[in-house]
Amino acid sequence: MQVTDIKAFVPSEDYVVSQRFYTDIGFKPEYVSDDLTLFQNGDCWFFLQRFYNQTLASNFMLQVCVSDIQQAYELCAKSSDKTKITAIQQESWGQVFYLWGPAGELLHITQLNG
Repeated sequence: MQVTDIKAFVPSEDYVVSQRFYTDIGFKPEYVSDDLTLFQNGDCWFFLQRFYNQTLASNFMLQVCVSDIQQAYELCAKSSDKTKITAIQQESWGQVFYLWGPAGELLHITQLNG
């Protein structure tokens, strides 16, 4: 098997709110069906699904690697649909801040060293 791509399916408790959240933080939506939206930023894609399970959503994590963490932080901090955001933290491998989406999903917004 040779894998050419992987796309995660992100849960949403309120589909419209989650669509707005991901659009606000810089992803472009593409309609797939009434229950599925494909979001894109650069060469990166994921599906937002009209599906919610509290256990899944509260344990769901994505690492989103960015080229400018300060710019990403400023954009994400403006979203009215986020549930929580941390300050930018310096780690040995780079910088990161944590952003919780409307369904409780956790995004690790990361700028790697090098």
